[in-house]
Amino acid sequence: MIQPVFLWSDILIFTLVLAVVFFLWQLRRQPLTRKRWHAVFASRIGMSSFLIIMTYVLIALLDSIHYREALPTTPSTHEAVLTASAPTAYSNEVKSLLDWLLSDLTKTKETTYSAPFALYSFAKESRVDDNGQVTRVFPRLQHVASHLLNDQQRLIDITAHSIKALFIGLLIALPLVGLHWFWRRSKGPSQLPWLTAYLTITILIVSATWMILLSQHYHIFGTDKIGTDVLYQSIKSIRTGILIGTLATLLALPLAIILGISAGYFKGWIDDAVQYLYTTLSSIPGILLIAASVLLIDVYIETHADEFTLTALRADFKFLALCAILGLTSWTGLCRLLRAETLKVSQLDYVQAAHAFGVSHRRIIGRHILPNVTHIVLIALVLDFSAFVLAEAVLSYIGVGVDASMHSWGNMINAARSELSRDPFIWWPVLSAFIFMFVLVLAANLFADEVRHAFDPHRVKEPRV
Repeated sequence: MIQPVFLWSDILIFTLVLAVVFFLWQLRRQPLTRKRWHAVFASRIGMSSFLIIMTYVLIALLDSIHYREALPTTPSTHEAVLTASAPTAYSNEVKSLLDWLLSDLTKTKETTYSAPFALYSFAKESRVDDNGQVTRVFPRLQHVASHLLNDQQRLIDITAHSIKALFIGLLIALPLVGLHWFWRRSKGPSQLPWLTAYLTITILIVSATWMILLSQHYHIFGTDKIGTDVLYQSIKSIRTGILIGTLATLLALPLAIILGISAGYFKGWIDDAVQYLYTTLSSIPGILLIAASVLLIDVYIETHADEFTLTALRADFKFLALCAILGLTSWTGLCRLLRAETLKVSQLDYVQAAHAFGVSHRRIIGRHILPNVTHIVLIALVLDFSAFVLAEAVLSYIGVGVDASMHSWGNMINAARSELSRDPFIWWPVLSAFIFMFVLVLAANLFADEVRHAFDPHRVKEPRV
């Protein structure tokens, strides 16, 4: 038996998914906007980066379906439950659908550090030999390659499983690609780079198959200080990176758009007030402002402990508060850009003509100003997403990020920073967090570049590759 758990962050991420679906439905009525988005996906880079981002989003959605498992019952409690005299007790640990899919990784916990694909622990332990003497040895890992007859077979075994994973991944990818190819042939020719899409999907499926298959026998990215698989931590951190980048960006956009366009369009005292506001906020060191706000949140959690009966609820509240703090302190740059662009657009002839004909301010802003600054908003949307993903890593590294119980790339780097000074140093937790973060941020930046090229009305359109 399980009990569904609905965190506020879960509700927000699925609400965002519904909003995206509604946006796609609305595109049917906007041929010009649909043509511009078509130009984004007509680029091989745009198509490939979009599929990578969607893979991260899918993992985040799987990690946002939470539940609690029922505790095992004793004979006495079992009889009480059957007679409905006592409610079912559930575990305090909140799991997700992704945890269920990665259950093999959670069951292979070691005692301490181990390097990627290692057979023995990274640290020595005291063992008593057959003669009764205590010796210091590197113990054999408990959940790694128990099927090997000797250690020399490790390289051959990894190669064999890699080849097997390649064939299994191709067997999964090729039917999906083939079905879509046959369906696309019935629709006629297309300008979208489907070959690039098929190649990207195949690489993603083969990579996922390789990690799943190899992780059943080895720790691909090693283990951390308490023996937890680093690959599992890296995958679980995807949800934090996706959510903090998305929510913080969406919180910053309304302030920047409303204040920036108002300052550039109405000018006068409104412009002076907006400039004073973002100049004052920009003069405050961002790290200090965020750190002070996070400390206030910690104090609130400690003084209202009865409101957070589960660790996951406390971590989720602190996480959403951090998203709000980042969003409310990061709108000034975009606001300044929109103000400058609005000042320029508002002086154009067709805007002045609209004023002369008595068109309302609301209609001028909606029909002339906003469409001409949309490319800036879209570019800032994706670039700020990347910036917030990196900001979470920095804030968690200095101890003012997400809750320590929440998986994040910043917490992984923070936990491993003291181990970088030892000899030999522990490098794999940082490398694993870096790889997953780098792929997401790089894909987002490449996609932003394609969006900028497609939506910038002042840019001469050139063929993209």
